[in-house]
Amino acid sequence: MARDFVQAEPTKAPLGSPYWKLWTSSGLSNLADGVFKIALPLLAIQYTQSPSLIAGLAFVATLPWLLFALTAGALADRLDRRRLMLIANLTRAALPALLVGVILLNLESIWALYVVALLVGLAETLYDTSAQSIMPQLVHRDQLSRANGRLYAVELTTNQFIGPPLGGLLLAAGVIAGFLVPAALWLAAVGALFLVGGKFRIEREQKTTLRYDIAEGLRFLWNQKILRTLAVMTGTFNFAASAAFALFVLFAVGPTSAMRLSDVGFGILLTASAAGSFIGSFLAEWAERFFGRSRLLALTIVGGSLFVGAPALSDNPYVLGALFFVGGILIMLWNVITVSLRQRIAPDRLLGRVNSAYRLLAWGTMPLGAAAGGLLAHWFGLQVMFAIMGLLTLALLALMPILTDRAIDAADAGS
Repeated sequence: MARDFVQAEPTKAPLGSPYWKLWTSSGLSNLADGVFKIALPLLAIQYTQSPSLIAGLAFVATLPWLLFALTAGALADRLDRRRLMLIANLTRAALPALLVGVILLNLESIWALYVVALLVGLAETLYDTSAQSIMPQLVHRDQLSRANGRLYAVELTTNQFIGPPLGGLLLAAGVIAGFLVPAALWLAAVGALFLVGGKFRIEREQKTTLRYDIAEGLRFLWNQKILRTLAVMTGTFNFAASAAFALFVLFAVGPTSAMRLSDVGFGILLTASAAGSFIGSFLAEWAERFFGRSRLLALTIVGGSLFVGAPALSDNPYVLGALFFVGGILIMLWNVITVSLRQRIAPDRLLGRVNSAYRLLAWGTMPLGAAAGGLLAHWFGLQVMFAIMGLLTLALLALMPILTDRAIDAADAGS
């Protein structure tokens, strides 16, 4: 096993009350997101069975990461990060409530869902960029792997373990409940975050333009070979995953689908990856030290390819559940390693912009993946599309010679 991982042992000091308030707020926010993101496509398939239109919903929901990510990062470095998170969640609370009003007025359509998905995506971009940037202001840098692991545990548990089946149950009970509940949860998240005291605005030495700020963040990321490579690899995986899971609902749900699951069964199946991710979040700190980050990242790529390509191998829900579970563990290890590394390497004054530049590459590919998945499924069928995306993910192993433990350690140490 690799033993040349030289990162200092993380301090075991308590993470502190502000961190746990953020943790609570994030759990509530992600529970709302998990319910909302399962309710939206389940409502959409009541209007259309078109793969292109269903994939289009995922496209518009993730499009803000392509169009707005850099601006969100610059704002996170200019303004109070906690305040931006509060504004974003208030916005997200209002949108599903407005959608309920549209439904009550019998004005709903697939296009109304597109508008709501786009606006929720804009708020998510601002929230997530600020949330990742605020972390080093709450805990010591040596605690980041543990803090991120615990945060990911609650986020994944609520977003993917509890949220999807709850969303399915709520939508089965009634469309109104499926959207009012996430609105209420986002409001509760605002209340918890409001209890986090202090100011989280980075002091600026000189006034600059928004354009200059964005360019500075892009230059920093470009000059960091490790971060640049990880961003490209994450973007490729997210392209593949977005293509696959934008259309997985058509593969899984309904009497004419391959799996013939109910709405509730679909939500339960998706919790398999969340269960794996929950376990992975607690294994990450130990796995980093035991395996070394390079070997562990290579292993996560193999797991990611199984995760994305699983529906090409089987339509048995138990087989898919097992593959999703293992994939969830390994993907979580990737997330904790890469996010913690980015938070250590980038200085606080640049962290929002570095996060957003990274996510422009890493998450901006998601709408493109959703669009590509729709086209490939239309031309070749769903299972062929799943296979293509699994192989694309596996091809990322070709970039692993760049990510040696020596190179990662040097970047971590500021060399």
